[in-house]
Amino acid sequence: MAESGSIVKARRIWDQVAPSYDRRMAFLERHMFGDGRVWLAARARGRVLDVGVGTGGNLAHYPDDVTVTGLDLSPAMLALVRRRAADLGRPVDLHEGDAERLPFADGSFDTVVCALALRTVPDPAAAIAEARRVLVPGGRLLLLDHVVSTWPPIHAFQWVFERFTIPAAGEHFTRRQVPLVRAAGFTIAATRRTRAGTVECVDAVRPADPGTG
Repeated sequence: MAESGSIVKARRIWDQVAPSYDRRMAFLERHMFGDGRVWLAARARGRVLDVGVGTGGNLAHYPDDVTVTGLDLSPAMLALVRRRAADLGRPVDLHEGDAERLPFADGSFDTVVCALALRTVPDPAAAIAEARRVLVPGGRLLLLDHVVSTWPPIHAFQWVFERFTIPAAGEHFTRRQVPLVRAAGFTIAATRRTRAGTVECVDAVRPADPGTG
């Protein structure tokens, strides 16, 4: 299947951003997202798929007994993950691919993690549905992202900011993933919102399919 223009554009953007990504994000990682990656990684179990693995920011936080598969659209990002994984001594199976069309069989993973990536996926509902497909029944979907604020003045600013960030980099600031996660058939186990509601962590469980038990 031919790639869409939005996928080609996104890959080009993230390949360009990759060399400076960690430096650009350092302040936000520390002061906005805080311990969000730790919150996610502590809940990961078994076979973990890290979707939108980026430069590998979650790797240092996963428990020692999980196996990690990483997927990203950007080859340049994946090159940085390989370097970080080697420095950490953490084996990682890396794949180039699209969150909306995961190249894995049904029920391949016990945990799917997606940190700071769904905001840039063109169709987040499709990505969440794919995460559900590759999870075993009882598997966990763990999300961290910036979302629409609970405070109207910040919400208004986010809406204005999106007029520039969506055309430039496909980056959304007024999305919220929880309704999409519920609509995909997950059960929400825990959520946490911080920074005037602009940052949200989600822990959701894929229930057993009807008729199985």
